[in-house]
Amino acid sequence: MQLTDAEWRIMTCLWSAAPASAREVIDRLGDEAEWAYSTVKTMLTRLAEKGAVKESSLDGAAVYEPQVTQRDARRHAVRVLIERAFGGTYGAFVHHLVADEKLPARDRTRLKELLAEHDRRKKA
Repeated sequence: MQLTDAEWRIMTCLWSAAPASAREVIDRLGDEAEWAYSTVKTMLTRLAEKGAVKESSLDGAAVYEPQVTQRDARRHAVRVLIERAFGGTYGAFVHHLVADEKLPARDRTRLKELLAEHDRRKKA
C-alpha cells in the first residue's frame, strides 16, 4: 500500500496510539502540521478507503485504527524504492547505503551481524 508523505504522518500518530479521533491526531501532530480539522478528516477517510485504517464509532465520534502495521508499510515503501531507484536489486541498494551514504561503522557492523544471522538460519 502506497502512502503519501502526509498519510505517513497520520499513520505514525495512529501507530503510536489507537484508536484515535481526527482531533486526537491533530493534537499529536502539534505544530508540525498546520492542517485544519477537515483536512485531517479527509485524509483519514482516504486512508479508510485504501484499507489502511478502519473507521468506527466510539461515543458517537468517529475513531480510526490502523489496519496495516508500521512494519508492513515500511516493507512496502522500501520495495517500491528499490524497484524504482535500483532496478529491483537489493544488492545495489545495500551497496548504495554502504558506499554512497557513508553508513556509520556501528550500522555496518549491525548489517554484517544480520547477514551472518540470516545465513545461519538459512543453513539450519
